[in-house]
Amino acid sequence: MTTRTRAATIAAALTVALAAAAPAGAAPNWAPAATATIHPGVQTFTASAQCTANFVLYDASNVYLGQAAHCAGTGSSTDTNGCTSGSLPLGTPVDIGGSQSGTLVYSSWLTMQKLGETDPNTCQYTDLALIRIDPADTGSVNPSIPFWGGPTGVNTTGTAAGDKVLSYGNSELRGGVTQLSPKEGYSLGTDSGGWNHNVYTATPGIPGDSGSAFLDRSGQALGVLSTVQIAPLAASNGVGDFGHELSYLNTAGGFGVTLALGTEPFRGPLLPL
Repeated sequence: MTTRTRAATIAAALTVALAAAAPAGAAPNWAPAATATIHPGVQTFTASAQCTANFVLYDASNVYLGQAAHCAGTGSSTDTNGCTSGSLPLGTPVDIGGSQSGTLVYSSWLTMQKLGETDPNTCQYTDLALIRIDPADTGSVNPSIPFWGGPTGVNTTGTAAGDKVLSYGNSELRGGVTQLSPKEGYSLGTDSGGWNHNVYTATPGIPGDSGSAFLDRSGQALGVLSTVQIAPLAASNGVGDFGHELSYLNTAGGFGVTLALGTEPFRGPLLPL
């Protein structure tokens, strides 16, 4: 399959294969949010890199935790193009805070390199990895976003400038001060063919927040924190579009995963528009 054909297939599948509002099978029985030890927002450790988990996903056989693909990167912090940047291999153990390590089973970076992806937006902004949760720990999982609740579904329409966005980062640089983890801000709009959103939040995402989930004002899964911007938009963050990344995962990556919806009600933005 050529890159052009593959891109067209992914685009055509975006509202079908990725919708996650109509899962192929029943969701697992989740642990209560108050006692779950594995959930969006937990710290993940891949080799020496600390990141923040984004969403819980599942298929008929396994439960997965999402993180950024660059959390397994082997290059420098400026290596952000997934088609050319190095990565640890699939099978790498990831500490997710469970009784057992999780296992890296999908990396958008490794998939793009295997397939010879050349579309510049896909290469630059597809930054998603899946960690398979050990069966011994699946009873300790809850898919709700801490503080905010949700997700309520997958955003398939992007954002306009000024749209509210919400996130929860868990960088160890905050020294465990969880009051600084919830973040609220605004999108500068969707760009790069729908693959990216530049956002401003108070406070901005910092190293260690990488991979954390972004929600839109309705609680839908909007994106995955990928970069801390220095230029041209200082103190902003680059957020890869989760809908596009999920579609790529299920089409090019050969998976069939569904976004797990939160068991906790979505509380909505706190600040006025």
